[in-house]
Amino acid sequence: MIFVTGAGGTVGSELIRQLQAKSIPFYAGYHSAEKVAAASKRGIEAVKIDFKQPANLQAELVGCEKLFLLGPNTVDQAELEQNALDAAKYAGVKHIVKQSVMHAQDEAYNMARMHRAVEKSIEASGTAWTLLRPNSFMQNTVTFMGDTIRGENTFYTASGDAGVSIVDVEDIAAVALEALTVPGHEGHAYTLTGPEALTHDQLAGILTETLGRTITHIELSPDDYLQGMLASGMPAELAERMLDLERYIREGRPGEVTGDITAVTGRTPRSFGEFARKTAATDVWAAAMS
Repeated sequence: MIFVTGAGGTVGSELIRQLQAKSIPFYAGYHSAEKVAAASKRGIEAVKIDFKQPANLQAELVGCEKLFLLGPNTVDQAELEQNALDAAKYAGVKHIVKQSVMHAQDEAYNMARMHRAVEKSIEASGTAWTLLRPNSFMQNTVTFMGDTIRGENTFYTASGDAGVSIVDVEDIAAVALEALTVPGHEGHAYTLTGPEALTHDQLAGILTETLGRTITHIELSPDDYLQGMLASGMPAELAERMLDLERYIREGRPGEVTGDITAVTGRTPRSFGEFARKTAATDVWAAAMS
């Protein structure tokens, strides 16, 4: 049996969709009773979990051989994932597939150091493991930039003109599915990227062509970007973490393109143009009515 943590998140929800499509049995862990109830109505075997209570999580993991591990995006994410690792060991989980971040092994930015600490614990645990290290998600353009794209036809970054090989979450989840269901991925770390590195100006150009209206990218100073995150209510430590990621992008680090998605799944990763065209058929980019 497979247990999926982070089931309500961007990757977790897509992984669940793909597991359901293949009729593979699994349990899904959510952090609220409301999400459990909503998932149950969709026929999902859902349970409420709390990473701060390892004993509770351990009880839910009993009988599960595989764990997809991703904790909540909080300041104490590493500590919470360590709790989940401890619970998994005691529950007898045999294989952990951990969602990490691109270049976690280099520990060259805040988010990488946080994830690498958990990776090291998993590697030393004696439990079989697979590490997924994706670049930034294409879906983040909707999640974090969608409001201003809809309302202003504009999005803002502080990442300079460096290219980023952003990746579709469907492709990340497809690799996770293979790692969880097909032997031979134990002990491997996969760097998951899209097929090309694109600057944010290029992303704006693709959205302009796809949506039929001019979308503009505006580069902010790091301080203005930080103040914007703080003004939105983001906790200071998380805002600093995101600002450090922007610095890492400015240095040109996330432009690497790998073949790991194709090697694992046999398919070419989706391009941002394909993603834009698919999502344009929905209302996620719809211009706000004046």
